[in-house]
Amino acid sequence: MENKDLSNWLVVSDIDGTLNNKFRQLPKKNYEAICKFVNECNGHFTLASGRNVQSMRKHYERLPIKGTPAVILNGAGVYDYANEKMLYFDAINDHAMELVFEIYKRFPLVEIEILTDRMIYTLNSRIFAKVMVRADKLHYKNCKHPGEIPRENWGKVIFLGMPDLIKRIRKYVDTLTDTRANFMSSSISSFEMLNEGVHKGSALMKIADMYGIEQCHTAAIGDYFNDYDMLKTVGLPACCGQAPRAMHEIAKFHACHCNRGAVADLLNYIMNNYKEE
Repeated sequence: MENKDLSNWLVVSDIDGTLNNKFRQLPKKNYEAICKFVNECNGHFTLASGRNVQSMRKHYERLPIKGTPAVILNGAGVYDYANEKMLYFDAINDHAMELVFEIYKRFPLVEIEILTDRMIYTLNSRIFAKVMVRADKLHYKNCKHPGEIPRENWGKVIFLGMPDLIKRIRKYVDTLTDTRANFMSSSISSFEMLNEGVHKGSALMKIADMYGIEQCHTAAIGDYFNDYDMLKTVGLPACCGQAPRAMHEIAKFHACHCNRGAVADLLNYIMNNYKEE
């Protein structure tokens, strides 16, 4: 029996806690399913993450995904690794930049990471920011004052700290009427900011447009609230078994726990249940 032609499909996966298990390892089950979907069914598969170009590279290049561009910085950019080219980048606007420094003044214990298209700047780095950049051996510059940070090409800003501090920052942001930014929770100790209207889903659809893929043939899988907008955007939203209840409420496919191969679960479902068109 011949394999289906699913070249009219785009499937996008988050990395940590989705493609990789909780030990940051790629389950063999996921790798084999991606190989089959891409190499035998001609489907398009790629990654969407809060990582920058450098941090995403090792996860992208180990997969047989035929040069399909990847979503970086939670949707701020779309990067073509095959040609080493940024295809799309939506930088944080000046108004939102000023808000970052206002938060810095109001909450002096907060640690801040500012990720540009190529560089990471840390401000007030103590514990959390150091752990994040050193864990992946990323190039970064530690800044002592806001004035040391170039005000251009800010793709994503991460506010880091103890859970109670992050809660207070979130409450403060909720009181603002004009942020001109998109805020999202990425963990109990981190709160992220992108440009207004930017998220993984908005960037994902730009990739779909490049290939002429209709929204009904897009699928995405994630495990946390920074994947929420992406799941709301695609035709087939899926979440890992361990995802919060709010993620399951918007998902149409509920995969197993990431440790057991959640991405393979979704790809096998598509390959077994969707017909060629």
